[in-house]
Amino acid sequence: MHLREYGKDAKGMTLREGLDDDRHSRVSRWPPGTRMAYCNSGPSVAAYIVEKITGQRFEDYVTQNLFLPIGMKTATYFEQPSPQLTTLYASDGKTPNPYWNILLRPAGAINASAKDMAAYVGFYLNRGLVGGIQVIPPASMDRMEVPTRTWAAQEGLKAGYGLSNYWSVHDGFAYHGHHGGVNGGLTDMSYLSEYGVGYFYSINSGNDAAFGKIGEAIRAYITRGLAKPAVPAAARDYAGWYQPDSPRMEMLYFIEHLLGISQVRFEGGKLLMSSLRGKNQVFVPVQGMQFRFLPKQGPAEPIATAELLAPNSEARLVQFGAGTSTLKRIPLSWVIAEAVLVAWFLLAVLSILLYAPFWILGGLSKKRRRPVERAIRLWPLIAVLSLVTFGGLLMLASNDPFARLGNMTVWSFGLFLTTAAYGVGSLASAVALGRATKQEVRRSVGWHSIAATAPLLIAVAYLAYWGVIGIRTWG
Repeated sequence: MHLREYGKDAKGMTLREGLDDDRHSRVSRWPPGTRMAYCNSGPSVAAYIVEKITGQRFEDYVTQNLFLPIGMKTATYFEQPSPQLTTLYASDGKTPNPYWNILLRPAGAINASAKDMAAYVGFYLNRGLVGGIQVIPPASMDRMEVPTRTWAAQEGLKAGYGLSNYWSVHDGFAYHGHHGGVNGGLTDMSYLSEYGVGYFYSINSGNDAAFGKIGEAIRAYITRGLAKPAVPAAARDYAGWYQPDSPRMEMLYFIEHLLGISQVRFEGGKLLMSSLRGKNQVFVPVQGMQFRFLPKQGPAEPIATAELLAPNSEARLVQFGAGTSTLKRIPLSWVIAEAVLVAWFLLAVLSILLYAPFWILGGLSKKRRRPVERAIRLWPLIAVLSLVTFGGLLMLASNDPFARLGNMTVWSFGLFLTTAAYGVGSLASAVALGRATKQEVRRSVGWHSIAATAPLLIAVAYLAYWGVIGIRTWG
């Protein structure tokens, strides 16, 4: 989904109108049955198929065939009047957030009481049986819980994202369920079928830290006295450098593409993975090409959550079930080249910022003014300041990204202007440098301008390739 879809308050819109609102985002980024990334469009397309088959509005069909049979008497996809509907708050717990009518309701718009959600957890624990009535067959429940379509799933990896139901591992236990959030609200529903226990909780605040602590306390309580699953063992290996290949947010792939590079190596029969997120994360073999994560503190994951692959004779891959991500192997030369270019770019940016006060102050003196040099110094500075402003706006907008970036606001339009200004400043810097003659520019200034402008232009090409230059997050 595009950010503008998240930023839209779609009150009164039908499901079909919601799907029609931005057809350009309904595109699969890779062949079905290969990779996976979380996407809210999928459940909504499935819901529309239900409408076509049954001739009913999706929300009505769910109420009649799921909510009421399960015992969820208050559950609805639509806004309810106060006091039935709680007020949502920002992470400070004080600033209220308005109710948001999300564009694609089937992906996560249900409002329900805690009592209703307790019935919902019981529905899963009893494998679809409620009050002696089989609401859905156990086979359908099994299908919901187990992924089947990624390369790793086809190789037998069970952990991952099923049908809006995924695995998560906490303190040695493998849960099924789903968590999520809206502006001002966070929620989690998870259960352990084999033990017959589960939980649901939600908070009417966007406070992730509080939400996490509550979850830890609940899980510690419901698993007290339970024996952790036995940990299997086996071995197999790959090695090399890997890059993310299934971004959840396509718009941010230009960052993830660089910062997500990981190294996989093997030592003592264990798979070790290192990246900016952590060094030497340990995965132990389970069977065949499957591995499970072994944290530095706490028990190992009780199930395999990573699979080493080489599908269709493609480059080697690592697919993770719990994280629903795919890493693709790349040559070491790519890693070195990208690291060198990033370092060159960062040094250029730093030198431009450090150098700027000296030539600006020097320009106040008539004796030190050099009109030709002014342009080749000024344009790179404009480009860099535009990039710095872009980063600042992105950080400020992150407090409320859907509203601020999904619509045309001072933040989203600012991102458009700053990225465009970066491109213009970098290109103008190259033009000014090309027009200047050796006699008009001091050698040290000329060489610095060349060394600084070149990586700026390379970055322009990279950002333009990923659609960042002149980005319209509301488009």
